[in-house]
Amino acid sequence: MAWNLAGSYSETCSCELMCPCNMSFDHGATYDYCRVTLAFNIREGKVEGTDIAGRKVVLIADTPKVMTEGNWRVGVFIDDGATDAQFDQLVQVFSGQLGGPMAGLAPLIGEMLGVQRAAIDLRDDGLLHSVHVDDVIDFEIEDIVPFGVESGEPVRFSGMFHPVGSDLTMAEAKRTRISAFGIEYEGKTGLSKSDFSWAA
Repeated sequence: MAWNLAGSYSETCSCELMCPCNMSFDHGATYDYCRVTLAFNIREGKVEGTDIAGRKVVLIADTPKVMTEGNWRVGVFIDDGATDAQFDQLVQVFSGQLGGPMAGLAPLIGEMLGVQRAAIDLRDDGLLHSVHVDDVIDFEIEDIVPFGVESGEPVRFSGMFHPVGSDLTMAEAKRTRISAFGIEYEGKTGLSKSDFSWAA
């Protein structure tokens, strides 16, 4: 059956500004790994008839330096306000079982570390985006406004390969405390998108 969802997105990863993986997945990360947290704030959508508006999903991944080599280790959090039906449908969407953007990443995953319910707080306030998951993930990123840009418009990448879209806003981490599913790192860079939309 068809499904769709729309909302806002933010992430932070362990690479320095700017993350080589965002230029292209087959470029090596800054270090010998890439660790990343992806946060989805779903404003509206239905999956196989189940309304999932208001739900939140956060993924954390530990990947090799070159992401296309696969063997990603991935853990998933779904907000604890989700009903059992919403939880099951979101697991299927974010694991790629129902097609869509995440299906393209599924072959790269070597180990699923688990799926857990958690208290998730995602906030967007202008250029600032914050993510809080229980006591294991806490970060804030700020969209980068280039020097000399009087309009205040932040830097955006266009034409990138990313499950959320080809045009994301570049950001830098202002604070990070990340230790979940055995993955720990200091977030340094980030991406955000105020209006992502998926359908399959």
